[in-house]
Amino acid sequence: MYRGAAFGLIAALSLTACGGSDSDSSNPLTGDSADSGGSGKSIVVGSANFPENQLLAEIYSQALEAKGLKVTRKFDIGAREVYYDQVVKGGIGVFPEYNGALLSVAVDKNSTATSTEEVNAELKAKLPSSVEILDSAAAEDKDSVTVTSETAAKYNLKTLADLKPVAKDMTIGAGSEFKTRKQGGEGLKSVYGVEFGKFQPLDAGAQTTLVKLLKDNDVQAANLYTTDPAIVEDKLVVLEDPKNLFSSQNVTPLVYKSAVDDTAKAALNGVSAKLTTEDLLEMMKKLVNDKEDSSDVAKEWLTSAGLVS
Repeated sequence: MYRGAAFGLIAALSLTACGGSDSDSSNPLTGDSADSGGSGKSIVVGSANFPENQLLAEIYSQALEAKGLKVTRKFDIGAREVYYDQVVKGGIGVFPEYNGALLSVAVDKNSTATSTEEVNAELKAKLPSSVEILDSAAAEDKDSVTVTSETAAKYNLKTLADLKPVAKDMTIGAGSEFKTRKQGGEGLKSVYGVEFGKFQPLDAGAQTTLVKLLKDNDVQAANLYTTDPAIVEDKLVVLEDPKNLFSSQNVTPLVYKSAVDDTAKAALNGVSAKLTTEDLLEMMKKLVNDKEDSSDVAKEWLTSAGLVS
C-alpha cells in the first residue's frame, strides 16, 4: 500500500492523502500566489485534507515565519490529484509530501524503488523542472506489521523475518486488499517467507476495531500505519522491515523552485534534520487523542527541536 490510501486511525477522522475532493474555495490558485522567499511576498504553504499533513504544513509554516518569511496557509486542499499540479504550476510554494507516494502516485506509477535513497534519486531525476524535493526527514508514515508487546516477547519478534517460523499459528488483521498486494500478504511471502495461518479482513477506516482485535488477541498481528497514535498509547511493537517490503514514505518538502530562496530552504531542511517518526507519533497522540490544537503542537515541537525560540 502507498501513502495515498487510508491513514490508520487518522483515516477514521478525515480523508486520505490522495483521496477525497476539493472545491474552488480551497483552490490555492484563487488566492495569493507563491513567490520568492526573498521578494517580500508570501510563500504559500499547502496541505492535504487529513490531520497529520495539516500538522506538518503548520510546522513548515512556523519554521519559515521564524526566519522572518511571510507565509500564506492554504490547508485542507484535498487529493494529490488536485494539489500536485498546483505545486508544479506555482500556485503552492511548499507542500509536505511523502516521498514514496509522491513517486508512485504522481510521478512514476511503474517505479519499483523502495528505499529512501532509491525513491529520492528517482524523484530528483523525474520531477518536472519547476519543482524539487528538499531533504527528507527520518520521519515516515508507512505500512507496518505491528504486534502487542506481549506477542513480541512470546515469540521474540523484532523484524518481519522473525515471523517466518511462527506466523502459521497467528492471525493477521488488515484491510481486505492487503492480502493480495505486493506490499502486503504476497510480499510477506515472497520477500520474507512469511505466511499467516489466518487472515482477518477489515473494511477501510476500521483501524479502531483492528487495534481492539489486536489488544484482545483476536488477531496477533495487524497492518497499522507507523504514526497511528495507538502504537504509543498501547505500547505496540512495529516489526522492523530490513528488506524494505514497504516502500519508504519519508516526510519530504516538495517546493516550487522560484517560491523558495536559500533562507526558506534552510528552514525547511532544518525541520527535516530533526523530525523523527517517534516525534510524529507523539504529536499525533496530542492532536488526535488529547485534542490539542495543531498550531500549539507544532510550536511545542519546533521549540523543543531548537528551531524556534
